[in-house]
Amino acid sequence: MKISGNWLKDYIKTDLKTEKIGEFLTDIGLEVEGIDKFESIKGSLEGIVVGKVLTCEKHPNADKLNKTTVDVGNGKILNIVCGAPNVAEGQTVPVAVVGTKIYAKDGSFFEIKEAKIRGEVSQGMICAEDELGLSNDHGGIMVLDESKYEVGKNFADYFELSNDEVFEIGLTPNRTDAMSHYGVARDLHAYLSTNQQKSEFEKLSSVSLNNEGSHNFSLEVENTELTPRYIGAVINDVKVTDSPDWLKNRLKAIGLSPINNIVDITNYILHGLGQPLHAFDADKIADQKIKVGTVAEGTKFTTLDGVERTLNGSEIIIKDGKDTPLCIAGVFGGLNSGVSNETKTIFLESVYFNPVAIRKAAKAHGLNTDASFRFERGVDPNITRTAITHAIKMIEDLAEGKLTGELLEEYPKKIEDHYIILRFSKIEQILGTKIHREKVKEILKALEIQVLNEIQNGFEISVPAYRADVTREIDVIEEILRIYGYNKIDAPQKISFTPVKLSKNDQDELENSWARTLQSLGFNEVMNNSLTSVKDETDAVKLLNPLSGDLAFMRKSLLEGLLQNAAYNINRKSQDIKFFEFGKIYHKKEKYEERKQLAVLVSGRNVAENWLQPKSATNFYHLKSFVKVLLERLSIDYKEVALSDDRFSDAIAYECNGKTLVRIGKVSAQLLKDADINQECFYAEIELEFAQQLRSDNQLIFRDIPKFNKIRRDLALLIDKNITYEELFQSAKKNKSPFIKNINLFDVYEGKNLPEGKKSYAMSFELLNEEKTLEDKEITHVMDSLIKTFQKEFSAELR
Repeated sequence: MKISGNWLKDYIKTDLKTEKIGEFLTDIGLEVEGIDKFESIKGSLEGIVVGKVLTCEKHPNADKLNKTTVDVGNGKILNIVCGAPNVAEGQTVPVAVVGTKIYAKDGSFFEIKEAKIRGEVSQGMICAEDELGLSNDHGGIMVLDESKYEVGKNFADYFELSNDEVFEIGLTPNRTDAMSHYGVARDLHAYLSTNQQKSEFEKLSSVSLNNEGSHNFSLEVENTELTPRYIGAVINDVKVTDSPDWLKNRLKAIGLSPINNIVDITNYILHGLGQPLHAFDADKIADQKIKVGTVAEGTKFTTLDGVERTLNGSEIIIKDGKDTPLCIAGVFGGLNSGVSNETKTIFLESVYFNPVAIRKAAKAHGLNTDASFRFERGVDPNITRTAITHAIKMIEDLAEGKLTGELLEEYPKKIEDHYIILRFSKIEQILGTKIHREKVKEILKALEIQVLNEIQNGFEISVPAYRADVTREIDVIEEILRIYGYNKIDAPQKISFTPVKLSKNDQDELENSWARTLQSLGFNEVMNNSLTSVKDETDAVKLLNPLSGDLAFMRKSLLEGLLQNAAYNINRKSQDIKFFEFGKIYHKKEKYEERKQLAVLVSGRNVAENWLQPKSATNFYHLKSFVKVLLERLSIDYKEVALSDDRFSDAIAYECNGKTLVRIGKVSAQLLKDADINQECFYAEIELEFAQQLRSDNQLIFRDIPKFNKIRRDLALLIDKNITYEELFQSAKKNKSPFIKNINLFDVYEGKNLPEGKKSYAMSFELLNEEKTLEDKEITHVMDSLIKTFQKEFSAELR
């Protein structure tokens, strides 16, 4: 949020320099992210004088140029070559004399020099509006009203120039009290006044107004739960014109474009006091009646941006006497009821709406306005009248309006301040230090928190309703610390804590173990948003009030986020990807489902490029080996099966007890194209809850390292092409021999010298007797048993 330094000083008087104010704002939690310079006129008017064109004729050597003579006062007549199509004799114009610097929007400039243009001497430049930073108009030179401008005078004398320093503050959503210049000034004063800094701040109150005559307008609030407080005013004889320069500069400084005096006044009150206002053209309100309520679902309404919107029936709507919508309350005005240059009478409203209702309406229609930003977080219900009276006074002064009749107000139940008991013992417990009770009382007073009663161990206090974020004792303590100063709390010399030992049944222990393993293998952990957009809404969990269309669904897979991470790195020349993420996925089937997974993504090279291995691309089997390292920690048996999944071009799954534990696959070309990735990616996901369950059900047993060596034997088997290695592996595992410790496939061959429909598998078997050296007859017995099994079950032949 932008805060104008000049505007801020309208409410707080201090002689602090801008940089120091910035430091103090950061100290109280309104972190200053930057300080910008603002100039009401971009560039400089130095060297620009008022001149009068004496003669104007066509340039002899260029059809599109004119030779002019210009009187710039003090008897000086300048020859100027001008290319503007609208230059003419007798005009009063702004002239840049020799030596003047003309600035561009980016801050660069060029200096006016005497020069020859197509053989004719030019001693200056007649200026257009954009060249002086007054507008973007470059249709021709700027022609001045000769009755208002005196030849020879400095052009800058006719402008109220304003220079400002603007703070860009980082405002957390809970700080609704600081969403205005008045609120920031109030908070800054609380800090300065309790820390021996010079500061003057006067609390604003309603302005006394004189009304003329009466009006026939009436007010009806249908639901006071949705609209607890509403104030309206009828103002006649307004003249809608441009705002004065001082008001324009206030708005321009914080990035707002002035529109007209009425709209600018409402924006001034909004950003000045934090209370949104809305002005209607009173002549467009049917039956001179304002109704605040809802309309039927499906009602069409065109907002100020010209978009026709379909109302869902839950929005708070400002209506006229015929129930015609005039405004989506607190969010966006209507196209047909707004103030225009022809408006003579306005109806001005100042309201406190239910924050939840405004937030739902804003999110439902994808609108985020300055008004909704404040209303949905909770504005000050007690500044409503103050704001509208100040606005009316400004309309009287700047638009010649006249308040007619009494203010219309509906406020059946006063919104009370927050009652809290504050204990000194709790302050000491939280802060770890003692603050004198008189200092506590001083800080509370500076924060406009009233001490109702002093009790034995603290205060009974009343917190203003505008502090929507301070409703508990701990919130008050945080406020005291914020104003007292975080840097005044000494850091403890000793920190004591009790280490927590995680049990085997704790899933966090498994996650930590796997994370450490993956990190040791060169992986980096990532964390992605659970909210996303989806192409296929089948089984997807959709949010009722999404922040945006891109964040409207809960993710169905961790793959999409990891692909985005990969694309981001690949686009920055980091093509070697080893990522993992622990996260939840969400589905809506017969009921809502939520599962936690570990996802792993690899791509690029498997090892760093070197002269021995210039090409070492990661492949499916690299990823598979990483997964197996993780599963070894579970000490379980699992079965490898083929997997059909639209996300993958090739994939397998590991199953245990009939349930899928792991999915491993090569990411499909379509998904890679959608993610704008042009290299192969391999992805695996492990069901964490299921893995933890399997881990808890198995007892991990540690054994001594065997004293005897393993014996390896190989078999080359000729089998039918439709037989998988998984079938051979499972068959071998069923062998009753206790000596088989490891089974591996190290070669597959298909092609020449093999019968049609056959392939060759080369398998290795590691045998070990942990108590003695295996004898040849024992080894032969095991291998013969395996061969017979393969021959019987798969009609295998030895090669």
